Amino acid sequence: MEVNLDGIFVQNSTYNYDNYEYEEECKPGRGGRFEVVFIPFLYSVTLLVGLLGNGLLLFLLFQKRQNLSVMDIFALNWGVADCLLLVTLPFWSAQAAQSDGWIFGTPLCKITGAVFNINFYCGIFLLACISLDRYLSIVHATQMYCRRKPWLVQASCLLVWLLSLLLSIPDFVFLEAVKEDRQSGKMECLHNYPPASLSAPDWRLASRLLYHVVGFLLPAAILVFCYSCILLRLQRGSQKQRVSVRFTLAVIMVFFLCWMPYNISLIADTFQNKSKAPDEDGLASGSCVQPRTSLENSLVVTSALGCFHACLNPLLYFGLCQNIRKRLLDMLRGAVGAQEDSRNSLWELAIGEERLPEGQAHEKVMLNQVTSTDQQLQANTS
Repeated sequence: MEVNLDGIFVQNSTYNYDNYEYEEECKPGRGGRFEVVFIPFLYSVTLLVGLLGNGLLLFLLFQKRQNLSVMDIFALNWGVADCLLLVTLPFWSAQAAQSDGWIFGTPLCKITGAVFNINFYCGIFLLACISLDRYLSIVHATQMYCRRKPWLVQASCLLVWLLSLLLSIPDFVFLEAVKEDRQSGKMECLHNYPPASLSAPDWRLASRLLYHVVGFLLPAAILVFCYSCILLRLQRGSQKQRVSVRFTLAVIMVFFLCWMPYNISLIADTFQNKSKAPDEDGLASGSCVQPRTSLENSLVVTSALGCFHACLNPLLYFGLCQNIRKRLLDMLRGAVGAQEDSRNSLWELAIGEERLPEGQAHEKVMLNQVTSTDQQLQANTS
């Protein structure tokens, strides 16, 4: 019996692995479940509370529009800026929750991204105006804003809006809806700066420095200087001035507690200089999506915290500002009183006057007669 094993041992093949490419398994996204769940939830709460609070505050201020104080005018402009930011939150929630990312196109990306920074600029510049007014009135006994010059308050608010729009020009220019990676095709609304070279300026660094210096550090320095002088002077100031400054300080502290983490994260990102150079197709380099770094995650979370500030200002006004709280309580009492009057009239129309026992009915008739007699005597004597 012969066994032929040539087919097993004779055939010998070699394989060339020089051109072998290992394809890494790509992750579906960069945000993770935390961003998909946390960001829409926080933005939804901010939207509901913010629209309710700011809407009620603006309604009260518009009712008093003929007799607005300086603080009322500043609160009115700040409320409008907060409402603009709140309107953009559903778009950011959709970007975080959807697997496709940003689906609203580049024009809307530019508008919503610019509104985010405009809200921050308006807030810190209005605080700077309020602080200068408090500084001049308490330290130098000079009224910067008064009722005799209402145009100055309006001109200051107009200047705040114009300066905020000018500082947001880089957002209108560089914000775009771009693909996060080639594999997933997820779109994101982010700044797409051109690569820097010897002949082209570093637009990313220039826009960040404009934001940090003019939009944050300079107004913050004004606030620190003004309130350092105010607190030193208030050691022998009046109780009314202390209450006014205490309210303004509470507004400033809440503002910086919400916005300072984002600005610190943005400054760290600026110095780290982790800008990604786009390739020939305008996409991020690399074939796979990379997970977010800790700094990128901090920017996402702290920007959401900054947006959350839009619903806190009305709560501060209703809780600490006695004038606005009194107007709110008067409005609520008026609404409750109107409802009670309406119910009483409907009750009387429906079932009529309730019958009394015979003895009480006789006493009621005698009382009505005495009352009518007294009214006739008063009319005759007058």
